[in-house]
Amino acid sequence: MRDGSSSPPPPTIVTGQHDDWTLVTRTPQTSSTPAPTPETTPASGTTTRRRWPFVAAATAAVVAVASGAVAYADARKTVTLDVDGDVRTVTSYSGSVDDLLTSQGVVVDDRDLVTPTADADLEDGADVVVRSAKELDLQVDGKTTDAWVTALDADEALDTLTARGGDVRIVASRDGERASLPVDVDTDGPVAVVHDDTTDVVKDAEDVADVLAGADVELGKKDRVHVTDAANGEVKKDVASAVADQGEKAEAPQVAVVVERVETKKVTTTRDVDHKTKTKKSGDRYADLDAKVVKKGKDGERTIVHRVTTVDGKVVKKTKLSDEVTTKPVTRVLVKGTKERPEPKPEAKPATTSYSGSTRSIGKQMAAARGWTGAEWTCLESLWDKESGWNASASNPSSGAYGIPQSLPGSKMASAGSDWQTNPATQIEWGLGYIADVYGSPCGAWSHSQSVNWY
Repeated sequence: MRDGSSSPPPPTIVTGQHDDWTLVTRTPQTSSTPAPTPETTPASGTTTRRRWPFVAAATAAVVAVASGAVAYADARKTVTLDVDGDVRTVTSYSGSVDDLLTSQGVVVDDRDLVTPTADADLEDGADVVVRSAKELDLQVDGKTTDAWVTALDADEALDTLTARGGDVRIVASRDGERASLPVDVDTDGPVAVVHDDTTDVVKDAEDVADVLAGADVELGKKDRVHVTDAANGEVKKDVASAVADQGEKAEAPQVAVVVERVETKKVTTTRDVDHKTKTKKSGDRYADLDAKVVKKGKDGERTIVHRVTTVDGKVVKKTKLSDEVTTKPVTRVLVKGTKERPEPKPEAKPATTSYSGSTRSIGKQMAAARGWTGAEWTCLESLWDKESGWNASASNPSSGAYGIPQSLPGSKMASAGSDWQTNPATQIEWGLGYIADVYGSPCGAWSHSQSVNWY
């Protein structure tokens, strides 16, 4: 309890420690004090007497009555009874503290604190103090535990519990949207409420529910509430700032009620699943050519779902609920040739002027020189009709292919002669050599062109 309290605790009480609790055992009390008679019945705060009927008796009878009056006067005591801070003055004829408590309907058990001890004689003018034990849920250095204390409020309980060292928090129980504690928060001072990145100072509220209401705090079903020392590093700066905002004369809270916002939700994330690449070998493709993509690859997707719990926005628990591939990756397929390319033929000699006529006529003569007549000539004629219309100056503006055979690039035809740009015979000579090397014959080239639209 803080200094300057209007009701300082009895000096013999040390609350909240098991080794200081008084074990109270109810036993029949023997006392020299006579039991009250119907003529003298004790009552809290007052004494009521019934007048005896007058009897003109012998001296012995008078002496007996006088002696009884003296005995009752000696047994009558006025004491102060403090039960959990509820203080009242009691007039009693009880011979012991236990008798006094029984007469006042105060029930104690082994964990409660009673001073003087229950079996002590009751003295006139005594201060009898009873502190009921309450079980508190605690967090000590992050670990959950519990303890029985006889403190009047959380402020007093923390004074005792923190004296033993460690970070101590008194955890409030939750019921729906309410929070509760077995003790008041602070019975004689303001309370700081730390919540939602702000700190309020609440006065004239003792119960934790009233304190939260005073700060206009509404609790979610999963939110956590605990009480800690206002000087605890967890809240020290926030409380000091809130007090400073109230001015120099503001009373500083000794305890703080801390509200932690707890949220649990499912969080879904996705990850790419890398596709694989598969290479097939083909004897129909030359080995010196780059691998050809016959099927494009595509990454898949993995979906992961977690249950995530956050306290004031910070993740404190993360549990994986599912992890599965929701989109399968597509394998990339390549074809790598294994066919050996034939030895190149000797470089063709530049075409001579022995060929005459149209470009088509020159082509027919030169094809015949290779033995490509009949159907082979027909295939060659159709192929170059399609490619260039047998035009020696034909140029493809998009690809850059040139000449009768549509060489790409046109400069390849320089191997047949330096006049490849203007001489149809040079272009035809190169084109026939290309067909022979790649497709074997004009019909082979024409078949490929019909299939894929190029040769």
